[in-house]
Amino acid sequence: MPSITKAADKSISSNIGPGMISRYSGPWNTERAAHLLRRTTYGSTISDINETAKLSMEEVVELLLADLPLPEEPINYYYEEDPYVAVGESWIDKKYINGDNPLINARRRSLSGWTIKALLSGGINIREKLTLFWSNHFVVQATVVQDPNFIYHHNDLLRKGALGNFRKLVKDVTLSPAMLRYLNGNQNTKNAPNENFARELFELFTIGKGPLAGAGDYTTFTEEDVSQASKILTGWIDQGYYYRDDNPAGAIYVNSRHDTTSKQLSHRFNRTVVDNDGDNEYATLVDIIFEQEEVSRYICRKLYRWFVYYDIDETVEVQIIEPLAQILRENDYEIKPVLKVLLTSDHFYNICSVGPMIKNPIDFIINLLVQFEISYPEDNLEAYKVWSRMAELFAGFGMNYYEPPNVAGWKAYYQEPLFYRTWITAATLPLRQAYTNAIVSGQAKVRNTVLTMDTLKIISQLDNADDPNELIKGLTSFLFPQPLTENQYTFLKSILIPGLPDFEWTVEYNLHLNDPTNEEIKNAVDLKLRKLLLNMLTMPEYYLS
Repeated sequence: MPSITKAADKSISSNIGPGMISRYSGPWNTERAAHLLRRTTYGSTISDINETAKLSMEEVVELLLADLPLPEEPINYYYEEDPYVAVGESWIDKKYINGDNPLINARRRSLSGWTIKALLSGGINIREKLTLFWSNHFVVQATVVQDPNFIYHHNDLLRKGALGNFRKLVKDVTLSPAMLRYLNGNQNTKNAPNENFARELFELFTIGKGPLAGAGDYTTFTEEDVSQASKILTGWIDQGYYYRDDNPAGAIYVNSRHDTTSKQLSHRFNRTVVDNDGDNEYATLVDIIFEQEEVSRYICRKLYRWFVYYDIDETVEVQIIEPLAQILRENDYEIKPVLKVLLTSDHFYNICSVGPMIKNPIDFIINLLVQFEISYPEDNLEAYKVWSRMAELFAGFGMNYYEPPNVAGWKAYYQEPLFYRTWITAATLPLRQAYTNAIVSGQAKVRNTVLTMDTLKIISQLDNADDPNELIKGLTSFLFPQPLTENQYTFLKSILIPGLPDFEWTVEYNLHLNDPTNEEIKNAVDLKLRKLLLNMLTMPEYYLS
């Protein structure tokens, strides 16, 4: 455990010089392509890396930022007692009986399986990583919302807006039925204003909480702003508030619940007065907040911590965050231009930006499955059974997709001084090791499906796989963000061919290539490769990105 966190503890800012936000102009090769894919996708195969290395950096970034069709809706994959949805059909926006826990639990499990499928199918595109980023930013907890349909629609909203306009996304989230339930929008009325969402709108979703400047004054907003904003936001309820069993997913404006008085914000917002504007008043509030430049800096810091590194010192703030924030403002808060600049920058490919992050649990779990091209049942219903069971791993590893620990999200992205290192504990490290060991050894059985890898197919995609030195270097480049030491290479070769000359591997592997149906030779080569991979996947370097 200490070696993993030590390996991740690097200084990036020490290597920033003037103009580091400028475009990367160094060599484009498999190492750079692998780094880019490692940070922006949930795993890439050797073939993916090789193919993207043949393109230009700009072409790969365009692929990553391209719009994609949305995934199909989750389905009822097993629950025959559902009176409204047949097995194999989507349950989204379909009726349910409030209190029918078996039916609701079936839909929750379906949503979990669907989520795994979406992560596995992300391809060479940044959308799934961004969807989780926004889920960590605009947190709702499934156990609080208690409606899988609302949770699905919240996730769908974030996926659709992942690469779009940040201001619009804030407005859309404000009326998300899941958010209205989670942060008490349903209870926010003119007679009893509830400040929960208003506070988080300022502190977590848009402008952030600055240093305390005085009583109730946080530099960026004040307590009075929270009070006035809560009144501005009154009148909205989720559409299922009165009709839970019909379970529609939407928001309704009820004018009789809305505070129609004028509301004045503090000096932090130029004492702007917001007059009654009914169902458009919430949007006016968001627009007023976005007039403050600090909004652009706040969200760029969060993007930086998600895609680059957690340490934002004065140098990073001035030379990276500020230019990105300016780009965001100049593009009217469109996210895509900011990511395009960041992902093609010198700073992103700086050697100290490569490998200092510890993979979060979702990245760790899904990455392995994608990298090694693990297969699942061809029948969609059977595959759902596997995926929904696999989703249970997330919670044990410390990152339940739909249950961030609180409204601030996962501690790894905000809590000093540990940040990413919170992912590795005495409880979670053995789980990670057991997971990789089970996959490599072929002992990972989910229901009736064994999750295992085809080692020979994997190395067939490497150049010169018949040379043990080139084989290990090829796998190292594929699995690790940076090269290993000579002692580490020597150790790994001793696992592959213990005490034997190099030609022993060359001869045995070529025997297999010349006689691929010979099970005895095939199994002997496969066993050596599995021993090698078992050791590689327990090395601290594999935990890094």
